[in-house]
Amino acid sequence: MLIIMNKKAINRLKVVLAEHGKTNKWLAEKLNKNGTTVSRWCTNEMQPSLESLVEIAETLNVDVRKLLVSTQK
Repeated sequence: MLIIMNKKAINRLKVVLAEHGKTNKWLAEKLNKNGTTVSRWCTNEMQPSLESLVEIAETLNVDVRKLLVSTQK
């Protein structure tokens, strides 16, 4: 039985990378992470840990809040 769940966009990593002209591969190399892992973060198939989010923000020189979708309307 195949169950399809809606992927809720929690992080904005793909958008922020594009705004900075960077790729998933670049980020994976900078963080010493597997490219597949970073790709899955960018497609919201899985979410980075809080520690990874902080490391991503530092690498991109952005506030960590820029990497998240706001919960407030």
